[in-house]
Amino acid sequence: MRIFVTGASGWIGSAVVPELLQAGHKVVGLARSDASAGALKAAGAEVHRGSLDDLDALRSAAAASDGVIHLAYKHAEAFSGDFAAAMDADRRVIEAFGEVLAGSDRPLVIASGLAGLRPGRLATEDDVPDVALPGGGRSLAARAALAFADRGVRSCCVRLPPTVHGDGDHGFVARLVGMARKHGASGYIGDGANHWPTVHRLDAARLFRLAVESAPTGSVLHGVAQEGVPTRAIAEAIGRGLGLPAVSVAPDAAEPHFGGLALLFGLDVQASSTRTRQLLGWQPTHQGLVEDLDEGHYFSGS
Repeated sequence: MRIFVTGASGWIGSAVVPELLQAGHKVVGLARSDASAGALKAAGAEVHRGSLDDLDALRSAAAASDGVIHLAYKHAEAFSGDFAAAMDADRRVIEAFGEVLAGSDRPLVIASGLAGLRPGRLATEDDVPDVALPGGGRSLAARAALAFADRGVRSCCVRLPPTVHGDGDHGFVARLVGMARKHGASGYIGDGANHWPTVHRLDAARLFRLAVESAPTGSVLHGVAQEGVPTRAIAEAIGRGLGLPAVSVAPDAAEPHFGGLALLFGLDVQASSTRTRQLLGWQPTHQGLVEDLDEGHYFSGS
């Protein structure tokens, strides 16, 4: 297959691209900068220049492909607090892809998140995120993608955990490490009994490859290796790595301590991937988050 990948030079995309190439697929990656284009060429992929705002460029790339994996997201806007702008941009991109692929039975695989699922129970692929809960608004873009299943698109949504971890991660866990350095202690909120599901980056990449190859039309997949790691255990592993104490942060002091990450780190999400594993034969094989933290690479920078 000739597969167009957005976010191809990003954290997950840079693992998805070699996964696809090693399986014999041709990859065309979206690049908005010379650095991204160079990285894609070095990996063995073709380059399609453009951005998430250039819908015509995205449409032309999708039209020339046998399938699309959409991983890119406007994280800068989301981190700055403008979640609405990030979500609107994501929805517009997905709708552009869907219009091009309609009636072709070609795959459209998108990345979404587990935020918005009801706390206090083990969520499954059947659960529908509540857009009113923190982070749940991103599910609106996923709904837009899945709606194209009725229009001849083999659309599929891969819900990812808050952390997709591994060596080189600069995401949420790396930000927690930075905050621990800043405060001289590794914090968790309250008693730290709330959970984060996790998956290793390389396991996530394999799932995206399986999804674009064979996921059924309209399917929702959970890219979950660990159903839920207590946030206190995460904070304690960060503390061990930095030689700092792990301390409780009162809920009313969470925002001053964690900044914009407070809401996310306070989520209590536990999610199963049993159906995903049965459906696609996906089996995570890489280490869990705490074991990854204990390897030390999260702490090698200054």
